[in-house]
Amino acid sequence: MANTYTLIASSTVGSGGTGSFNFTSIPQTYTDLAVLVTLRSTRSGGNVSDIYAQFNGSSSNITKKRLYGSGSGTASDTGNAIGNAANNTANTFSSHSFYIPNYTSSNNKSYSVDSVTSNNTNTAGYIYLSMLSYTWSDTSAITSVEIRDYSDGNTNNLVQYSTAYLYGIKNS
Repeated sequence: MANTYTLIASSTVGSGGTGSFNFTSIPQTYTDLAVLVTLRSTRSGGNVSDIYAQFNGSSSNITKKRLYGSGSGTASDTGNAIGNAANNTANTFSSHSFYIPNYTSSNNKSYSVDSVTSNNTNTAGYIYLSMLSYTWSDTSAITSVEIRDYSDGNTNNLVQYSTAYLYGIKNS
């Protein structure tokens, strides 16, 4: 069967930045959701930022596993997606693909995130590739998705020209 992608909403950050991308009132007429994001964060406390999604206004009941690699090796942990921060190469944005199957089901929701970020501002330049697996232990249908940087326990702004696209997918 072919998958049919339909753009539900898109957002581009304007001058001054924003705290998050927030898609609300998501129609319940699709099988799956995909959120494609390119962003850069104002976080200045490190080279990368922590990018995550929350559903229906809640960041609780989420378990996660991350596998990531850089030029020096691979590792796994329970971190978030890795995004470009203010200390990274100027004007470089990270890319993230969130795939949320069966978002209307009355079961817990499993979803995946693929992301890539790079930095060549120092002699140890790197590219991070990360794959993440999440479970949101909630049986509610997903009606809103918010994507944000929440590094070091702080919400950091997303800079101008960061973009997000929300697609509904029908398996037909």
